[in-house]
Amino acid sequence: MPAYMVIDLEIRDQTAFEGYQKSIPALIAKHGGQYLVRGGQFEVIEGDWHPHRLIILQFFDRAAIRAFLIDAQAQSLAKLRSQAAKTNIVAVDGVA
Repeated sequence: MPAYMVIDLEIRDQTAFEGYQKSIPALIAKHGGQYLVRGGQFEVIEGDWHPHRLIILQFFDRAAIRAFLIDAQAQSLAKLRSQAAKTNIVAVDGVA
């Protein structure tokens, strides 16, 4: 069953974030992930959530998401990301 990572990024240091931004796509692909949404304009239709920058990734399943997250390179890049942005991440199963 496909699984998705929904990521809300509040970028605080664009220059520092660029190093992460250049390196992460290849690592996502290595784990079978693909971008469905990568930034872009959005509209809040209802509620109090006001995302900053939305990213939605699709993976084969949540096991693939976990493998991506524990990858040593991903962990290193996560440290870089955390220095440049505040991040909220949710993993959710898709519909089979």
